[in-house]
Amino acid sequence: MKTKQIFFFWLPLASTWLMMSIEGPFLSALIARLPDPKFNLAAYGVAFSFALIIESPVIMMMSASTALVKDNFSFLKLKKFNYALSLTLTLAMVLFNIPQIFYFIAETLIKLPPEVSELTHKATLILLPWPGAIGYRRFYQGILIRNNHTKLVALGTIVRLSTMLLTAALLYFFTNVEGVVVGASSLSVAVICEAIASRIMVSPILKKVEAEMIAEKLSYSEIIKFYLPLALTSLLTLGVQPFVTFFIGSSPMALESLAVMPVVTSFVFIFRGLGLSYQEVVIALINNQKENYLSLKKFAFQLAAVLAGVLIIIAFTPLADIWLRNISGLEKSLADFSRLPLMIMAIFPAFTVWISFQRAIIVFGKLTSSITIGTAIEFIVIISVLMLMIKYFSAVGAVAATTAFVIGRLCADLFLTIPFRKIIKNSFRDRTKT
Repeated sequence: MKTKQIFFFWLPLASTWLMMSIEGPFLSALIARLPDPKFNLAAYGVAFSFALIIESPVIMMMSASTALVKDNFSFLKLKKFNYALSLTLTLAMVLFNIPQIFYFIAETLIKLPPEVSELTHKATLILLPWPGAIGYRRFYQGILIRNNHTKLVALGTIVRLSTMLLTAALLYFFTNVEGVVVGASSLSVAVICEAIASRIMVSPILKKVEAEMIAEKLSYSEIIKFYLPLALTSLLTLGVQPFVTFFIGSSPMALESLAVMPVVTSFVFIFRGLGLSYQEVVIALINNQKENYLSLKKFAFQLAAVLAGVLIIIAFTPLADIWLRNISGLEKSLADFSRLPLMIMAIFPAFTVWISFQRAIIVFGKLTSSITIGTAIEFIVIISVLMLMIKYFSAVGAVAATTAFVIGRLCADLFLTIPFRKIIKNSFRDRTKT
């Protein structure tokens, strides 16, 4: 397979992630321009982290439907599984928002200031539809990808981005609600509209899927065996956020760190998202003939170099000030405070591309439990580095957190080389040299 073919298959998915990654910086920039930006930026970052944690078990549904939905039987099985999982997570979101539970976690465990915890609670209530909408649309987007309709996935994201921008603009210009309410409301409306658009666009393809029947029958036990490690991977990846928030809350310059972290991480996510989009590309294109491995590997290295290279140039030059002050709207003191964390995260997109490629090959080889172990290692390393830097070296929270993220991801990448090489050796030995 030629690099050009991979590029044009990847491009719509990359544009999807790019459009999604614009949400964070855009909403952060709006919040920064509204009253009490420190409190609202901190609350927005924490609320978004909580929502991501609760939705984390359905994030891998796109990979699952891309890999497993082959005919009507597998479609119906995975759909029922997805709906049950999404409903369970929505109920968990409802329970989380019960005031006694929420404030115990936010103020007693994480030690958020009362001003931040109250704003965070408002945002998490608004984000109640988030897990169900995400699970619904990622299931159908996986079917679109499997059937080579990546452009429709991008179109769905255009719907999401457009409704997010419209909602945010209306609330910003025509209401007096807090900044965190603007951010959370815009996200909720956007994901609901994208879910509806995805279902509409997949309808013609479902007729084709429903007409196909294969001899192999997918069982719920097989789905659980395949999906559980992926769900645990997402849960561990995103579940680290409350611990990061807890350690930042007890670090020097805690409020400043909580305020700038969503700005820094959302900017880095623009580059990370382009790497994350590559996982479904590899799953879809590696195919049973195994003939595309070398081309996909070459593309991964090129993509990693470009993404990390561009972010390094921005982070270590005056271009960073343009983004942090002029675009993100941070006051000078917060913009200056953000520079070092951004520099530390500059290499992160390269690690993201490589782990996406590794995970795709491991999903192809059906050794998904290895992905969970790698993520558990990343989780443990992040917490350990945070504890060491903050508790014993009194490091500033944002610096400690970004350093921990980079070291943790590097350790996960290194661990996954073991199952990755095993699958390459067993599956591609006749066609590749590793």
